[in-house]
Amino acid sequence: MSENRKYWVPALEKADGILSVLAKEPDKHKLIDLSRRLGINKSSMFSLLATMEALNWVRKSAADTYSLGPAVSAYASSYAQHFELYDAFQHEAAPVRDKLQETIQLARREGDHILYLGKMEAQTPVRLLSEPGMRLPAHATALGKSLLAWLPEKEWSRLYPKPELTAMTPNTIARREALFEELRRIRGQGYAVDDQESVIGFRCVAAPVFNRAGEAAAAVSCSMPLHQWERKADEARAELIGLARRMTELH
Repeated sequence: MSENRKYWVPALEKADGILSVLAKEPDKHKLIDLSRRLGINKSSMFSLLATMEALNWVRKSAADTYSLGPAVSAYASSYAQHFELYDAFQHEAAPVRDKLQETIQLARREGDHILYLGKMEAQTPVRLLSEPGMRLPAHATALGKSLLAWLPEKEWSRLYPKPELTAMTPNTIARREALFEELRRIRGQGYAVDDQESVIGFRCVAAPVFNRAGEAAAAVSCSMPLHQWERKADEARAELIGLARRMTELH
């Protein structure tokens, strides 16, 4: 057995075959047709289709034919939006980086953490440690707070059920109620600031990028050393809000 098939799951391979057929020929095949077409016995095909229908991977018509279900459409939309978002970041962030001479970053939220998706690095002596693929607690970053702020408040309580929060530095917001107050303030002003909450010696400003449903799908940020912040803060804030707005229009 080849190494890439060592952990192969046959049921998933069969489901993939079903989806491939239905993508090309929707509402054409009944269970028996798919069974013959793919060489899967009727009992196994029944179980596969029943499971896939329950998961909204496929949909059965009144005539007992099958087509792709709404879950597949949602997955495809999410996949496309991810690349649209990254392309928009690559195009729009470079001029902001060049104007500010500071590094610009892109991230999305995963639960109570953020996942860095992109980084447009400036040619400065100080290099940020964050890289695409890295995760950090959302409450300790401007990126994370700008994404949390637009969630329903009941979602805040679900994400942070305990009154105390993990501190990355002495400046990290370490109490849940203080975080919630900060998120309300961020939602009102349209941007978030990290005052040495994730890394001592650095401040950061971030703004959310919204998707077509009006949700904060990602955020962009600019981080810089304290001595640079003192003279660039207002300009950085305006540039990041503008960058987020342009990416929202393109996303």
